[in-house]
Amino acid sequence: MFKFVLIAGLALSAAFTARAEQIDPTRIVDAATGDWDGDGRADLALLVAPEEGANYDQIGIYLYLRDSDHELLRLSLAAPNKIWGSTNADGVFGQEPSLKAVGKSSIAVHSQNSAIGRDRWDQTLTMAYRNKQFIVAGYTYNHYDTLDPNAAGSCDYNALTGKLQKDGKDVKAEPRVLPIAEWNDDTGQTICGP
Repeated sequence: MFKFVLIAGLALSAAFTARAEQIDPTRIVDAATGDWDGDGRADLALLVAPEEGANYDQIGIYLYLRDSDHELLRLSLAAPNKIWGSTNADGVFGQEPSLKAVGKSSIAVHSQNSAIGRDRWDQTLTMAYRNKQFIVAGYTYNHYDTLDPNAAGSCDYNALTGKLQKDGKDVKAEPRVLPIAEWNDDTGQTICGP
């Protein structure tokens, strides 16, 4: 029985690795390096545009950690369809996503609509590596209406401490451990909702 489970596990691992390795380099829209797992070696984060024919505005996050035995990067997290944005070179300015290393071991993904319609917004999803998984460490969301100066707001949530500020006022909230795989923009909107 153990042998069967081991073989099945290896087959699934090989299938996942094969699928994950098929990222077309032309679909990479941003990258950042940092020491996500705190082992003193540089790791990698990528934002990847969806495949041809897929929902064009849902960008994936791919996170790589250094192998403990070799100086090679290994895929730690594949989270397709996580971030909204435009990756079209001929697309509208003001909807491009971006990615950067922040602090010692965190990654910030910024997305925005600062170009189309009257409802403008920007958001930052901050990720951190905790207990051998990538989780949401924080979420910041700002919005405004170009025609109504009173229809604006902001939200800043620290998921690790539970600290939440809405429109500059402290609001009671609980800390949450939310893996990136379970995150979507609706989750952030629920946290920041009325």
